[in-house]
Amino acid sequence: MRFKLGLIINPVAGLGGSVALKGSDGVDTAQQAIALGATPKANARTQLALEQLLAYRNQIEVFTVNDDMGESIAKKLGFKTEVVYQSAIPTVPDDTENAVKALIEHGVDMILFAGGDGTARNICAAVDDNIPVLGVPAGCKIHSGVYAITPKAAGRVVEMLITGELVTVSDADVMDIDEEAFRQGTVRAKRYGEMQVPSELRYVQSVKNGGKESDELVLADIAAYVISEMDADTQYIMGSGSTVAAIMEELSLDNTLLGVDLIQDHELLAQDLTAAQLLARLNDAPTKLVITLIGGQGHIFGRGNQQLSAELIKKIGRENIIVVATKTKLQALNGRPLIADTGDEELDQTLSGYINVVTGYNDHVMYAVGHSDLN
Repeated sequence: MRFKLGLIINPVAGLGGSVALKGSDGVDTAQQAIALGATPKANARTQLALEQLLAYRNQIEVFTVNDDMGESIAKKLGFKTEVVYQSAIPTVPDDTENAVKALIEHGVDMILFAGGDGTARNICAAVDDNIPVLGVPAGCKIHSGVYAITPKAAGRVVEMLITGELVTVSDADVMDIDEEAFRQGTVRAKRYGEMQVPSELRYVQSVKNGGKESDELVLADIAAYVISEMDADTQYIMGSGSTVAAIMEELSLDNTLLGVDLIQDHELLAQDLTAAQLLARLNDAPTKLVITLIGGQGHIFGRGNQQLSAELIKKIGRENIIVVATKTKLQALNGRPLIADTGDEELDQTLSGYINVVTGYNDHVMYAVGHSDLN
């Protein structure tokens, strides 16, 4: 019995990245990218995935789309191939959705697709809940948790399924940002749904509970979520550290890695502020504070961010403090609490207890906060 592998490639995925277009959504953008010298890479990345399956060609039948949406690379590598949908030239999003429907009609066992978050959205809009999917990362934006960590890893997961290894299938989020808004300097991330993904944690992108995190992907998720929750009428004090820096990078704003900046409505108001300057900036304006912890130590206040004075923290209020961190960084504490060492014992006690820590997109954990006397 052959394994029926559905294959869909977005041939223009990732075109806009190398020429600074911040994405490839839309026919016009893809054509602009090519005019600027971009070269398609989605088929080459899919080839890396399929090459992991060459030893099993006699056990696999590939159901796919014409030409560069799957047919060309599958036949090139010698797989038994059947084209079940004819796409337009150039391809449009409807082609991906219609191709998914055709694959479902032909009873594929799973769908392997290559693209970015826009492609994942198209797949999600048409796929059945009971058909597992897996993405080969080929786009500019990979916020969704439906992708393997590399093209070769995607092929390895399919190999595990073909050879009968036990592979858990679980729900994974499909997310995307508005490319047009992003080109104007605004990041708007949104969850579009979820799909069934073979969640072999060594190989599949893990941005949520459990498994081995890919720091770059998790930081992107944290950044997208914090930005999506920002209120236009609230100013945000952005603390020091690489996790907060990832949020500033996602906003395309200059960041003071070892300092404190102030932003509002996705715009930079002031950089590298002192404690006195921060206090002067409050002026009864709605204000929130975004901070992270010092890796290995766990300090959220009192180490590397002395600009965040006890007076400032009191005025902002515990409820307006947003703590961000990867689970990897939290796990490295080996159960030790976060530390608040503001120099004000009463404030340290007030900050103690469990606090919500943003660890991904719409993903939080409750973590204990102590203070210097406890450590």
